[in-house]
Amino acid sequence: MTVMITGAAGGLGRAFAMECAARGHDLLLTDLSAEGLGRVSQGIRRLYGVRVFEKSCDITDERAVDELIAYANGAGLRLDMLLNVAGLDREGGFLERGFGDISAILRVNVEATLRVTHRALSLRRADGRFHIVFVSSLASMYPMPLKATYAASKRFLLDFSIALGRELERENVSVLALCPGGMPTRDDCIRAIEAQGFWGRATTTALETVTRRTIAKALRGKKVYVPGAVNLLFSILGKVVPPLAVAKLVYRRWSSVQKKLA
Repeated sequence: MTVMITGAAGGLGRAFAMECAARGHDLLLTDLSAEGLGRVSQGIRRLYGVRVFEKSCDITDERAVDELIAYANGAGLRLDMLLNVAGLDREGGFLERGFGDISAILRVNVEATLRVTHRALSLRRADGRFHIVFVSSLASMYPMPLKATYAASKRFLLDFSIALGRELERENVSVLALCPGGMPTRDDCIRAIEAQGFWGRATTTALETVTRRTIAKALRGKKVYVPGAVNLLFSILGKVVPPLAVAKLVYRRWSSVQKKLA
């Protein structure tokens, strides 16, 4: 089995790479950071002995993605799974950010993710089942003032994932949307979790748990995975509580959090 992972040098991408390697899967890893990608690949080869193919790529650049696919074809790779991990999140209100920052979220989380998925499907193995995972977010479950663009981009991935899974069912392709709460992937993420106090800790799930269960659920053909009991409860409440009420509550909470982070 061969798995392609975008954003493989980041915290979640690296955790997914380690989990897949521990299962004996070969890897095609890509990330914007060539240096970080090299460190991850070297460590996995040393620890697990699986085949690791690596190529740095700016997935917002169409030509770079073409080169990535050409590299995979040149290596004779055929994929069994695609993990769309690469994503972008920038805190702050809509008017507090330049439009370049706002549009970058959409370019990475939506446009680039769809570009990679569309091209990677050409690499799937002809005689096997192909699995796709989109890393969405708990934020996709409801409107989020102060994270409005990010939450909307993740909502797009959730809805797209469900729709694409139905569309490609007859093509032997299964699609899973991963919708985690907080994850300690970077220093700024850890600070944000700590600033939320009890609720930050209650909605945070260990990376190893998320990656292990995500791969297992993807292989079983599950459609949506929300890690953690508290997060699952919030996702249900997001469906039954009126959106305006949710937005009011979320705004109050994140206003307090951002004051602590300032």
